Amino acid sequence: MKNPFDFYSEIKLELEKEATLLKKKSINLSVFRFGVFLTTCFLIYLTFGRYPDVFIIAFLGILLFGFLVVKHVSLQRERAIIKAKININKTELQVLNREFHHLESGEEFVNPMHYYSNDIDLFGVGSFFQYLNRTVTSEGKKLLANTFTENKTNEIVEKQNTIKELATKVKWRQHFAALASLITTKDTSGFIVSWVQNYTAVLPTFLKGIQLVFSVLSIVFIGLVSFGFLSFTYLVIWFFIGLFISAAFVKKTSNLYADTDKVRETFKQYHVLLNEIEGEGFSATILKEKQAIINSEDKKASTIFKEFSKVLDAFDQRNNLVIAFFGNGFFLLDIRNAVNVEKWITNYKHTVDKWFSVVAFFDAQNSLANFHFNHTKFVFPEITGDKEVVEATNLGHPLLDAIKRIDNDFTINKEEFFIVTGANMAGKSTFLRTISLSIVMANCGLPVCAENFKYSPIKLITSMRTTDSLTEDESYFYSELKRLKFIVDEIKTTDYFIILDEILKGTNSKDKAIGSKKFVEKLTKSKSTGIIATHDVSLCELENEFTDIKNYYFDAEIIDDELYFDYTLKNGICKNMNASFLLQKMEII
Repeated sequence: MKNPFDFYSEIKLELEKEATLLKKKSINLSVFRFGVFLTTCFLIYLTFGRYPDVFIIAFLGILLFGFLVVKHVSLQRERAIIKAKININKTELQVLNREFHHLESGEEFVNPMHYYSNDIDLFGVGSFFQYLNRTVTSEGKKLLANTFTENKTNEIVEKQNTIKELATKVKWRQHFAALASLITTKDTSGFIVSWVQNYTAVLPTFLKGIQLVFSVLSIVFIGLVSFGFLSFTYLVIWFFIGLFISAAFVKKTSNLYADTDKVRETFKQYHVLLNEIEGEGFSATILKEKQAIINSEDKKASTIFKEFSKVLDAFDQRNNLVIAFFGNGFFLLDIRNAVNVEKWITNYKHTVDKWFSVVAFFDAQNSLANFHFNHTKFVFPEITGDKEVVEATNLGHPLLDAIKRIDNDFTINKEEFFIVTGANMAGKSTFLRTISLSIVMANCGLPVCAENFKYSPIKLITSMRTTDSLTEDESYFYSELKRLKFIVDEIKTTDYFIILDEILKGTNSKDKAIGSKKFVEKLTKSKSTGIIATHDVSLCELENEFTDIKNYYFDAEIIDDELYFDYTLKNGICKNMNASFLLQKMEII
């Protein structure tokens, strides 16, 4: 596989060349269109008063000018797509250079009450979400966040296959994202689904027939008046009858239009995304299932969306005074369009939410696939049912610089607990977040930052960043107790991988030691597995009492009056603490 940096650089260069050519075409087309306009005006001037020559020239000139306008609009859209793709590749190059803090942080998804999202830098500035997220739609972003937080361990192999296949479809993914980026109404599908599913028809069904009969009779009246068989007065009376009928339903049609005006652009733009999904060939089970959802009706979902967008465009013509006045007077256009809208809603209200969810799914999955494409050295976890929950070789944190990062081998069996001690800044917290994030990534189907990774799927729960709450009048200690109670309640019914960082920090040393030991003893009696980081070395005595408790540590050395960390996990208990040294080094004491 080609190096991602080289790939994005080449694609970006190709797109920039294409953008230059399209710009030249656009300029030439504009000049030519202006020339057609001037030529048409000049020829009309020369043939003015000569019939039918002047009409033929005017007709042909307007026809050609209209064609060129349509061509120009198409060319502008093509340029916009190319520009979006250039920006996509620029972003990927920036991220590969570790420049990603300008991207959306996902801070709105931080939840202190969640199993782990507040503890492991999953969301927020500098987070894993900010690093990985490339979603373009609002619903896609929410779904991606939910993928990280749902804490599900099912279908991991199928998830991996989905990511692997989409990772190979780089150009398709970029084209999908470019099209999605042109959508001007981002946060809409939730409102649309709610509106469509809860909408109740207010217009009687017989109106469709009345509108059709009235339109036919209007054409007949116009014909009869044109050939002199009927007085113009009758046509005027018929016209006002049409306006009267339209006025009788104007409140209902206006209310419906107010709602459709909010969703019109979305249907117009989303049908393009659905068309991209329908037209691509997939082999992964989950991808084929999602594709089948949008092909479940008598027509393709993209076709249905496109047809509805045309209905909504026609409804929008009520804002044109001429069309609204004569259209309603002779053809009851408002009633016709409103009936068509209600008919579409009735036919497809049962499935429209599924179509939007498919677009959101591909938007979210494309981000995961993009992550895999960008990290060719990361490995997909080998899913096993062995006693080892995690057996990893050279496991590291994916957000750390690969050149500076120190990786560790790590193996933990089911129902084992590791007590990890260590000096300040020696790497305990980073290690805990590495293990936590690796489990989350594995459960999502993502490759992890390791040379080898065997994994027996398990849910994650953590307590690492408990804080006090002024708004709820809670002390830090009480907040921590609530978190520990939450963990104890959860492990009664489900096996978890538990990660704790310095439990019972909010009480005195003696009380903390006694309470911590009793809490760890309680955990060992559950079916869960976990890691507990602590500065309290007395907790390490539990290794002598329980066979499933083992001690590990990160240490620091003082060499030439400087602290040295190797960030390597070792078997045993830490003997070297560095708080006093740091206080002296920083001239605090």
